[in-house]
Amino acid sequence: MTPAVRPRRSALFLPASNARAIEKARTLPCDVVILDLEDAVAPAQKDAARGAAIAAVRDGGFGTRELVVRVNAFDTPWGADDLAALHGAPADAVLLPKLDHPKTLHAARLALGEGPALWAMIETCSGVLSLPAIAAEAVEHGLAALVAGTNDLARELRCRARVDRAPLLPALAQIVLAARAAGLTALDGVINTLDDQTAIAAECTQGRDLGFDGKTLIHPAQIAAANSAFGPSDDEVAAARILAAAFDGHEDEGAIRVEGRMVERLHLEEARRVLALAAMVAARG
Repeated sequence: MTPAVRPRRSALFLPASNARAIEKARTLPCDVVILDLEDAVAPAQKDAARGAAIAAVRDGGFGTRELVVRVNAFDTPWGADDLAALHGAPADAVLLPKLDHPKTLHAARLALGEGPALWAMIETCSGVLSLPAIAAEAVEHGLAALVAGTNDLARELRCRARVDRAPLLPALAQIVLAARAAGLTALDGVINTLDDQTAIAAECTQGRDLGFDGKTLIHPAQIAAANSAFGPSDDEVAAARILAAAFDGHEDEGAIRVEGRMVERLHLEEARRVLALAAMVAARG
């Protein structure tokens, strides 16, 4: 299955308790704003943050940016109240943390009604092992995206932090595989580095090479690298245009020769996806 084309190159987490950060997010060049009620909010601020998130969702002003709210988990004192408050709210999606079983999708959909799409963070060993079951119920429950929770997953795995993320690569590959099988967006996990733009760009490129559609971020300084890595390059767009043009007049053929190589209709589908994504990115300026 192929997900609907929509730029999700950069998805910025920010604490819903921080009014200044919310206001600034309305002007940032990220594709997605994630108002966080979970990790970024202290227990004493949970109720206030929930109210601020609902107010921000209703006030709008985020332009073409998707607006997502990450709720607290069901097994916390705040999770059920978070979902109840978001029932009927015009958020684009609700992000469920530490999803490790499809039954949580069912419970969340019941709480939210027919409203926003569900996004799921895969950040536990159980979650990775449950990916086939989760993906199988995506359509029924309106699941639209899988998000890698690399910090929590690394902690649970007890693996060592490495620049190349080698210990996490098997899990990351499974997240992408499950997303593609179910027609979902796949977003890479955050990078904790803030000042080293070379390191940020390298991890974004790695995520793109793995097949992710974009990357979750924790600071505005990371947006440019994510947008660059996950957006179609000039060379990719040029190649897609050549391939699409070559199929004009050959719609009934399964494979044709283009610039010395054989290409099939599956390559045409990907070229059209690249061109559509590039057009949407260009429209955002």
